Amino acid sequence: MDHDVIIIGGSFAGLSAAMQLARARRNVLVLDTGAPRNRYAAASHGFPGQDGKRPAHIRGALRVELDAYPTVTFLDAEAVQASRQGAGFHLSLAAGDALTAKRLILAYGVRDTLPDLPGLSERWGTGVLHCPYCHAYELNRQPVGVLARSEMAMHQAMLLPDWGPTTLFTQGAFAPTPEQRHTLADRGVMIEDTPIASLFGPAPALEAVRLADGREIPIAALFTAPQTTPASDLATSLGCESTDGPSGPYLAVDAMQMTNVPGVFAAGDVATPAANATLAAAAGVMAGVAAHRSLIFDPDLTGAG
Repeated sequence: MDHDVIIIGGSFAGLSAAMQLARARRNVLVLDTGAPRNRYAAASHGFPGQDGKRPAHIRGALRVELDAYPTVTFLDAEAVQASRQGAGFHLSLAAGDALTAKRLILAYGVRDTLPDLPGLSERWGTGVLHCPYCHAYELNRQPVGVLARSEMAMHQAMLLPDWGPTTLFTQGAFAPTPEQRHTLADRGVMIEDTPIASLFGPAPALEAVRLADGREIPIAALFTAPQTTPASDLATSLGCESTDGPSGPYLAVDAMQMTNVPGVFAAGDVATPAANATLAAAAGVMAGVAAHRSLIFDPDLTGAG
């Protein structure tokens, strides 16, 4: 085999996994396409020790740290096909090259599908957001909105008043019950049933939304729940099972981040319904440790250990 472990994905989860394997002196290759999900965010918040730093800066610092370990290499390439090969795995790259590894860690993340509204996509990551814990503090208690796509909007609308005056735009996608309306009112949430027609302001910032009846409502940010799909089909070709989450499917893993396919581990947004930088890094640590343990206790990929 070319490598002990190939990690597919070079963001927080993949690099954290690589660190554990590097410290175990294992031969590790990290494949990275250079298009992480967090590339639209100006800063990462809530990540211990990294609060307020640009995601690209954090990734760059991690790569510098990994450069100190001689058994880790990086390759800017896309894996397009994966299959089992004996007690290991075979990967085909988009450029036509082939690689083999004893273990795989899938950390390639997910892609977001956003609502189709004029002015929304160009504000993703700045004026249009999905995680209040990651970004809402910096809004400084300015008015915010929730763009409903499903009943999940109730959850977001209940949280956000701690960060600013909140309006729930039901958008025809969510009809709160009288009891839910009462609960939202207790939190000070305004409910607007007339749908948003467009967003405006100096993009990527947001100043207001324009409703279908022509009214304008000033807000500093609009929160919504994007639909997500895995950023690669590799897990499907390997036979990894998925679980349906509130925003889309994610890979089913056990407590050690192993999929149902022995020798294949997954970490980060592709393997959890809870997207968060700290959680992704922690899952990467577990996946790296588990892959190392698998090499020792389950060398023939029987699924034991």
